[in-house]
Amino acid sequence: MFLPVFAVIDEVPLWAWGAFAAFIAVMLALDLGVFQRDSHEVKMKEAILWCLVWFALALGFNGLLLGWSGPEPAQQFLAAYLVELCLSVDNVFVFILVFAYFKIPPRYQHRVLFWGILGAVIMRCAFILTGIELLRRFHWIIYVFGAFLVYTGIKMALPREQEDVDPSRNIIVRLFRRFFRVSTQMETGRFFIKEDGRRVATTLFVVLLVVETTDFIFALDSLPAVLAVTKNGFVAFTSNVFAILGLRSLYFALSGVMKLFRFLKIGLSVILVFIGVKMLIEPWVPITTSVSLGVIGGVLTVSVLMSMLIPVKEDTLASERHET
Repeated sequence: MFLPVFAVIDEVPLWAWGAFAAFIAVMLALDLGVFQRDSHEVKMKEAILWCLVWFALALGFNGLLLGWSGPEPAQQFLAAYLVELCLSVDNVFVFILVFAYFKIPPRYQHRVLFWGILGAVIMRCAFILTGIELLRRFHWIIYVFGAFLVYTGIKMALPREQEDVDPSRNIIVRLFRRFFRVSTQMETGRFFIKEDGRRVATTLFVVLLVVETTDFIFALDSLPAVLAVTKNGFVAFTSNVFAILGLRSLYFALSGVMKLFRFLKIGLSVILVFIGVKMLIEPWVPITTSVSLGVIGGVLTVSVLMSMLIPVKEDTLASERHET
């Protein structure tokens, strides 16, 4: 299995992989070591600014891809990036509930998300390269992925009760608490501290475990979606990374206004069903990337416009405030 995965990497020159990895490393070092050196609460203005920065970087990379490889890889990148960005909305919702459950102060939330998303980048790389190789060896898996996306899209569109997040049921957290002592101390903002001469974990580290577990689940969900758009390992990975790295800023920008984009989940369910059907009918009715990009962009635009133009009823707002 490993040699074919390296063959997927070799489709693009190693210098391109190295340059992209170096760029991401520099951006992460600047983020944590310079801009977020001191723990502080990320305000809406700062979060929106960083959202724009990551979006501009993604579009800039898309332009480089267009000039280097042509329109098809560039369109695939943009389509995969938009899909992954929308899937990130579910991550944001879960992060809000997890931080509220553990009562994590806002000034420490960025630190947890930074390391959690760094782990997500590593997982996405492994999943995407392995998934592409599986599709090459066992083409019938494409129908499994397609059916899974259709099922996920339909399930997402169905009305359901408010989700409850109970991290105490997380098997990773339960195993960790069984073998390691956990302190409720969070004043230092560290993942490990010393108490009574012993090195113990803090609640922040437990939250990090929950975030990593959530990222793992979402990585499994998003794998079929990105592979429905592109089979190019470099395009799939880079589009995922840009969407993931913008997730932290997206969380702080949307955490207070999530209800304003209530139709976005319906739009995402339509997109998932569309790309699932695309995978299922691909051998007989191939759908071009430009058509896919048009459908994805159109559905997202309509979803956002509906969320903005159709006001929320007062009784709905009152019930939502009561739940929160």
